[in-house]
Amino acid sequence: MYDGIASHATAQVDAGIGALVGTLVIDDRYNGPPASANGGYACGRIAAFVDGPARVTLRKPPPLHTELQVRGGSDGVLRVIADDVVYAEAVAVDPGVVVVSARPTMEQARAARESHPWLGSRHLLSDCFVCGPERTNGLHVTPGPLAGAPGVNATPFVPDASVAFNGVVRPEIVWAALDCSSYPPEVLAAGPLCLLGRLTVVQRRPIHVGDQLVAVGWTLSISGRKYHTAAALIDGAGHTVAQSEAVWIALT
Repeated sequence: MYDGIASHATAQVDAGIGALVGTLVIDDRYNGPPASANGGYACGRIAAFVDGPARVTLRKPPPLHTELQVRGGSDGVLRVIADDVVYAEAVAVDPGVVVVSARPTMEQARAARESHPWLGSRHLLSDCFVCGPERTNGLHVTPGPLAGAPGVNATPFVPDASVAFNGVVRPEIVWAALDCSSYPPEVLAAGPLCLLGRLTVVQRRPIHVGDQLVAVGWTLSISGRKYHTAAALIDGAGHTVAQSEAVWIALT
């Protein structure tokens, strides 16, 4: 699943992988599937070690409650490692500009969330910190089909104080919100289940507690089991606050 994206890297750590840059541990609050971290949250934590806009590729499901080493190689790639296994890689990128496909109102986004096709059913992502509809301490970013806009998902994103520092939403939370918002609309409607393989995020301004934002997501292209998607967070004036591109891998 996560390693469906081709890479020169191997799953095992080679000698000379790079100097230790830092470490991180992901608390179990931030799960995606039951036993691993939400992919977007993990990517956001990793991206904090990159200078400027980052692209993070997940090689393995990022574990919870595990010390992960971040090491910088001579090739400019940061690798996230535990027990000689590479879980993720991160690089600095020039992400370009994503043309937002739709700018729904908050009312339209709420209606889309209520139309999420998996509501009321149990599945691998039912308790995801970001999109799990029954999570009492989650983000409630549960994208559903936007009426009148085929191929576009939407949902509200109104962050609370538990995901902020001094009133400003932490960057990894923005990554997390854009992760689930970018889930392929085609797959949401008909399956199969997908997991995040790669995420690139650009945040244009700080997001504050209580900001009334709308998240939209859509598919850019499909190649076999890989879905190249995009997402954006939009404020009440219609301005893009943050944007992302992602690659999702369909499970077989």
